[in-house]
Amino acid sequence: MKVNFLYLFSLLLCWGICSCKKTEFLDEKPNSNVVIPTTLEDFQQLLDDEATLSLTPALGELSADNFYIMPNYWQVLGKKEKNAYIWAVDIYEGEGKVADWNTPYEQVLYANVVLDGLKNVAITGSNQQQWNNIKGAALFIRAYAFFNLAQVFALPYKAETATTDLGIPLKLTPNIEEIIKRATLEETYTQILNDLLAAKDLLSDAVTAYLNRPNKPAANALLARVYLSMRNYEQAGVYADNCLKLYNALIDYNTKDPASSRPFERTNAETMYQSKFSETNVVKSISNCIVDTLLYNQYAVNDLRRSLFFTTNSAGKINFKNGYNSSAFGFTGFATDEMYLTRAECRARAGYVADAMNDLNTLLKQRWKTGTFVPYTALTANEALDTILIERRKEMPLRGVRWTDIRRLNLEKPSITPARILNDQLYTLPANSSRYALPIPPDAILMGHYIQNDRK
Repeated sequence: MKVNFLYLFSLLLCWGICSCKKTEFLDEKPNSNVVIPTTLEDFQQLLDDEATLSLTPALGELSADNFYIMPNYWQVLGKKEKNAYIWAVDIYEGEGKVADWNTPYEQVLYANVVLDGLKNVAITGSNQQQWNNIKGAALFIRAYAFFNLAQVFALPYKAETATTDLGIPLKLTPNIEEIIKRATLEETYTQILNDLLAAKDLLSDAVTAYLNRPNKPAANALLARVYLSMRNYEQAGVYADNCLKLYNALIDYNTKDPASSRPFERTNAETMYQSKFSETNVVKSISNCIVDTLLYNQYAVNDLRRSLFFTTNSAGKINFKNGYNSSAFGFTGFATDEMYLTRAECRARAGYVADAMNDLNTLLKQRWKTGTFVPYTALTANEALDTILIERRKEMPLRGVRWTDIRRLNLEKPSITPARILNDQLYTLPANSSRYALPIPPDAILMGHYIQNDRK
């Protein structure tokens, strides 16, 4: 039986995710053909809706320092892209229907429909594994959506203030009558972690060709990413290690064609879970994203990432190539290279210098032209950490992690100040500014009566 997605659309309307008045929807006659998902097959179909569930916010990447855009292209952007790029206080200017907010909450709805529906499906000997995988996938999807929302619409996690700092609204049921408010940041991250800790014990160990389906390595990878964002380096290291014990494949970049505009296939060996940026006028046109010169100049001549990640355009500017999803929308999912770097960073912070450098060198040996890589060494933990963070920056440009990295690293050492020069005017984003939390869209504020972020 094919699920009719009008059911989910009707719930979206009532949730206030779509921009229309609730009363307008309530005046409509229900469609008699709507089929409510009730079986494991129905739930799997919902979770396989990659067009909806694979998208992640792009405004954080636009606000980070991986690229700049030329003034003539900036002029034709929409309001939110224009204003996010220069870190304006008000980026929407009254416009709603913001995908960075709506799409993750649509994903949350899918997950909640599945989790609620599973309560009515009896577990049997023949369906136990399928039931577990579906529940684990729904929990993973909800946690990933909440985490992505928190990176854009809440301040970075600080243990000292997390019980009072505002997080995001945590919608945990498909009940359209439920009234929710913004949770605290502590409550937000607790929910994310609880969902993931449950998910990892339910999901299959195997990374399969269905890269839009969550698995246990990906759940551990997301746990590592979440804990890293919280600066809980001990736990981030534990889950990066758990991930790599399950799945640790690396690509030898010498096997890739530097002349290709799409050097990495979607089902490449390093990827555990696929996601990509949602469609914005900027990220979907990477030819207009000019790579930051300071970043590009850090790649040595024999570093194959220089030719596999980037290309020179007709104007002599450096552009990004397609990433690990072979798509113009930029890969934001989970791959083993990130886990090697996360474990290396956490080992360095814990003082395990040799182990940290071994992780880094294991990765970089696969990135340099054969026979040219000289393993890095470090005498101190701080020296190792500095080297690892530089390589993290070089390994994952346009991967959706830089914005989170800037936020957390500035809490350690406030030394990163993104800057733009646009039409001869300098714009900067000071370390630990309140503008590291983007404003909640105006239509969401109107519908949910949420407290708006203070962006002084």
